[in-house]
Amino acid sequence: MHFPLHPETPEDGARLEDLFAGRGIDLEAMYTNMKTLMDAEGLPYARRTHTYNSRLAQELGKWADTQPGGEAIHDLLYRAYFVDGINIGDIDELVSIAASIGLSADAAREVLESRSFSASVDVDWRSSRDLGITGVPTFVAGGFGIVGAQEYNTLESLLQRAGAQAKSAPDSSS
Repeated sequence: MHFPLHPETPEDGARLEDLFAGRGIDLEAMYTNMKTLMDAEGLPYARRTHTYNSRLAQELGKWADTQPGGEAIHDLLYRAYFVDGINIGDIDELVSIAASIGLSADAAREVLESRSFSASVDVDWRSSRDLGITGVPTFVAGGFGIVGAQEYNTLESLLQRAGAQAKSAPDSSS
């Protein structure tokens, strides 16, 4: 499900210092916390100076999910934004990302320019509001939710609280 985090962000992005100005947020502490969590999970994460409007990336992701192999775009969008500092609101950047996983660049551009998956993302945004989601990531299971990046054990506890049963490991002796 997609969520409108800072939908007011202009096309060319906004400096994080400006976004959080006057809110008493320590950007260095926020980065250090996220970097620690990401490192613990083996995920790449870099220092960012800007935030970018993710609406078009969400629409591209919805389209990519309808294409064979398109689910791979989500990891590349993550990397583009959180590691490489790429403006994921820029159509040319998004088309390049889609093409890098073998999706048609022309089709991706058409989707982005026509906004043909806009209504689908609107449904997600309404659903996220209905669920009371206020930040990303948000994890929801069995009527329970957790907002923000979390350690594995915290997510495991959420699933257990929701009644999920652990899968047994496959038998490797056969």
